[in-house]
Amino acid sequence: MPALQRILRDIFFLGLAAVLFWLFLPERFIANAPFNPAGINTPDDQLLTDRIVLPPGFRINVFAEELAGARMLEVTDSGDVLVSLSASGRVVLLQRDEDGDGETDGQIDLISNLTRPHGLDIYAGWLFVAEADALGRIRFDSNNRTTSGEYEQVVTGLPRGGNHWSRSVKVGPDGRIYVSVGSSCNVCIENDPRRAAILRFNLDGSEAEIYASGLRNTVGFDWRPGTGSLYGVDNGRDLLGDDFPPCELNLIERGGFYGWPYANGNKVADPDLGAGRSAEIRESIAPVHGFAAHTAPLGMAFLQNSRLPEDYRHALLVALHGSWNRTERQGYEVVSLHFQEDGGIRERKFASGFEIDEDVIGRPVDVAEGVNGEIYISDDYTDMVYRVVYR
Repeated sequence: MPALQRILRDIFFLGLAAVLFWLFLPERFIANAPFNPAGINTPDDQLLTDRIVLPPGFRINVFAEELAGARMLEVTDSGDVLVSLSASGRVVLLQRDEDGDGETDGQIDLISNLTRPHGLDIYAGWLFVAEADALGRIRFDSNNRTTSGEYEQVVTGLPRGGNHWSRSVKVGPDGRIYVSVGSSCNVCIENDPRRAAILRFNLDGSEAEIYASGLRNTVGFDWRPGTGSLYGVDNGRDLLGDDFPPCELNLIERGGFYGWPYANGNKVADPDLGAGRSAEIRESIAPVHGFAAHTAPLGMAFLQNSRLPEDYRHALLVALHGSWNRTERQGYEVVSLHFQEDGGIRERKFASGFEIDEDVIGRPVDVAEGVNGEIYISDDYTDMVYRVVYR
């Protein structure tokens, strides 16, 4: 067969395979994956004002830009904002707004040459950084905006790669380090029990333990003020249709198993791996709140500042990064969760409008509360950090 005929034949069969792949996958799961090459449709303050719907009294503006792949945030005691730039291996400090124009007064590179840094936390004079395969720390002076000494990895050999590469870190009320490690896959039985789990260590990286398991991809987690209870969001699996399974908020307990990969949502057996796992499903812990399917909750933060309206002072803000595998997009917003006296949780929209009629201008990743009640939102779609203030 002549070379040209072979090439044409191969192109035909590749095209046919692509069409069949598209037609027979549940809900055409790649229908609307959003991409933003070269900063197309990057919003300015006017577009944000026109598009983003906030509760009465709140307003939003661009705080910082040109932050390629901006991910997790950490606010210092001095009011500066740290942001991890995973793609470029850096942690950057955004100086607080002292001239009153609503924007950062400058950017400072704190650490570079890291391996996909993601989660950040400041504790007892240390800045902790969760890399793709390690946990590191360096001395940090928030008043002088400087680091000192050598950056050291106190935990190495964390499982890396796979579907969920990001690692998040926080120091808990017990003075120990908590690190989340997502699953390597959409749905599978992991070979490494440290995946789809939250790990716990001493500050020096010793005494490692699996704190909780069955958590497919818990990017954001935090302790609820006044209770000491640990909550974390989790991303539900893909390829089960537009509206199942829900993404989750879990009350995370030591030794708890949260269902993945055998159960989804409120102990619903997984169609691929749930058969014969009734005992594990029965003993799993159900979520305390369900988000809409495929909305991809990532960062979260409990609000505490007294300058905020009373109804928001103890609310939980959650960044919904947005769907990539629904026939119609869903998420692309920040929501607030309000804990009721009867134990229920009520979800409200807090910052919506990043997606309207399939037009996307932003994908929230993380949220953080400033020292004066400001709320910062990172966006890895526009490479920006936004600031929301209440007047």
